This record gives sequence, C-alpha cells and structure tokens, in this order.
Amino acid sequence: MNKPAVPRIEWLTLLLLLIHYLAFVLVCMFYHHLPWWVVLFVGAYLVALHGSLQHEVIHGHPTRNRMLNEILVFPAIGLWLPFDLYRDSHLKHHIDDRLTDPFEDPESYFVASAQWQSLGQWQRTCYWIRNTVPGRLVFGPVWACLCIYRVEITRLINGDTGHLKLWLKHLLAVALVIGWLRIVNISLVEYIVLFAYPGLALSMLRSFLEHQVDENPARRTVVVKSGKVMGLLFLNNNLHALHHEQPALPWYQLPHVWQQTSSEILERNGGYFYHSYFQVIKKYFFSPKAHPRHPFI
Repeated sequence: MNKPAVPRIEWLTLLLLLIHYLAFVLVCMFYHHLPWWVVLFVGAYLVALHGSLQHEVIHGHPTRNRMLNEILVFPAIGLWLPFDLYRDSHLKHHIDDRLTDPFEDPESYFVASAQWQSLGQWQRTCYWIRNTVPGRLVFGPVWACLCIYRVEITRLINGDTGHLKLWLKHLLAVALVIGWLRIVNISLVEYIVLFAYPGLALSMLRSFLEHQVDENPARRTVVVKSGKVMGLLFLNNNLHALHHEQPALPWYQLPHVWQQTSSEILERNGGYFYHSYFQVIKKYFFSPKAHPRHPFI
C-alpha cells in the first residue's frame, strides 16, 4: 500500500490545537465554578493531549516549518519537562533496533542485569510496583521527574552547561503558564494536583506497555485499539507499531492506514495486541507487565 500524502499544512491539527487551547482557557477561567472532579478529568485530559500534540510536532507536524511548529506547543502546560529534551530523547527512542535497551533507549523501563543485582529488596519492590498500572500512574510521574532532574543536575554540577539554554527556555515556557494561573487565581499546587500530575499519569497509561523485550525488533512494539476518546487523547499513537513503522504519518491518517494494513502489522509484530486500555488495566492492575530486569543485557 502506498503511503498517503502528507499536506504541507495540516489544517485539522491546527484546528485541534486551537480547540485545545480554547478548552484550556475556559476550564481555567471557570475553575472556581466547577466541581473539582470535573476540573481533574478535563484538566488531566488537556495536559495529556498537549503532550500528544508535542509528540506530533517532534515528528514534523503540522507544518514544514520546525520553528513555527515548536512555537505552537511552546507553553509548558505539563510543567515538568523541557520540550527540547523530550524531542531529542524521543527521536533517539525511534531507533527500533535499540528499543527497550536500558542504556540506548531513553524511554526504556527495564534495568540491566548488573544494576538489578546491585539493588536492595525495597528498591526491587519499587520497580515491580512501577510495572503495574496503579504503580505507573501513581508513582511513575514523580519517578520520571526525579530521574531526569538528577541526571540534569549532575550534568550541571560536573560543569556541563550544554543543556542550560534549553532549561532557560523551559523556564520561560513555565512562566507563561504560571502567569496565566495568577490571572485566573489558580495556585500552582492546585494546578499540579488537578492538571499537571494526573495529565502526566494519563500519558503514562499510553506508554505503559508500548514496548516489550524481544530479540526481533519488529515484535517489540504494541498495538492497543481504543475508542474515540482515548484515540483522540493519544492522537492514535495507541496504534504504536504502525507509528514506529511510519513515524511521519500525521495522527488523523493512522486509523485509515491501520484498517488497510492491520493484518500485516500484527504479523510483523508477532500479535502484540490489546483490544482496549480497559483490558490493559484489568490484566496489569495487580500483576506486573514484565520483569524489570532486561533478560538480554
């Protein structure tokens, strides 16, 4: 099957960006008039969706102008990670031959055998808990932040200022969000609890089992079918095996290509497939999805 043409300007993505920011502004403006659980649901969804839109930008959407694309997602709605750092690590993650490698894949959740042997029992228990759905959603965000901040602070202490510029840029992006929060009278703590942290947790539901260890790189990437709500939230990145095969496809073309090529994709990825995120949650709510130790490294 021929790859569908990608337009120079993806108007559907631009429209989604406009709707997303409008919804974000509205939920903040009416924050003090809405029940907390409504704010939690909508706020977390919008933060996670912004992360998905950033992911689209990383892969060259919605225009051919990289600077313009990055300006479109510049506000650090999720607060925690500089976009430039996310972009560079994610592109490295797309080297499929290195997927799940704890040294070469920045998005790997596995640890090398030597590291596993050096861990104490309580540390191993934490890794096991992180490999369950509740553990990933509840503790995953703070774990990820602490790991990244530790690495970045260590770089700075050792005199490596190569990332200083991107962190200063990130502080400006965060300042825009904090300035907006002051205008609508939302405290930073409230925003973290009801928007940023649960939003990151939602994103981690998508990445929970995106990749498994397999000697064949083509069998390492999952497909999770989903309804329209979750499909929009993740911009169809739940069709992850297809995304890794054709990372330049925009989000709105993925379902059609999946329908045309699903049998071939599932044959190549060894049938690594789930019917829904409900199935994922049910299966791994109490049971870890995999041993934290990488079996080959």
